[in-house]
Amino acid sequence: MTRKGRRLTLIGVALAIVAFAAGLALYALSDSIVFFYGPSEVLQKNIAPGTRLRIGGLVKAGSLVKSEEQKAAFTITDNANNVAVTYQGLLPDLFREGQGVIAEGVLEAPGRFRADSVLAKHDERYMPREVVDALKKQGRWQEGESKP
Repeated sequence: MTRKGRRLTLIGVALAIVAFAAGLALYALSDSIVFFYGPSEVLQKNIAPGTRLRIGGLVKAGSLVKSEEQKAAFTITDNANNVAVTYQGLLPDLFREGQGVIAEGVLEAPGRFRADSVLAKHDERYMPREVVDALKKQGRWQEGESKP
């Protein structure tokens, strides 16, 4: 075998090993490469308590309860299922009932979530794409309401 042939073989083997390693890593992470889960997904997947994740959806109207020491409790909904969220800290200025929100934290039990950060919508038309898709599936989405 010539010097050029050995070099090409070595490069080919190295590329195959890198491709295999990348494929293996992506396969291992395939379930956790998500920006956030909706309430229905959290309940359907039976995620183990103590798992760190992000939950996104709408803040259910009438569910926000603020108490002393900057504690807040609210419910995130996708109009099919709900997840109760507790949060210690200042809520974002744009946080309101009926608006899109993403909470990052730990799942304490099915349907109960302890958030350590809360992200609110960034303008009046923002709604997570997954929530829009869920609302369209349920037939509750009106095209003129809001666009993702």
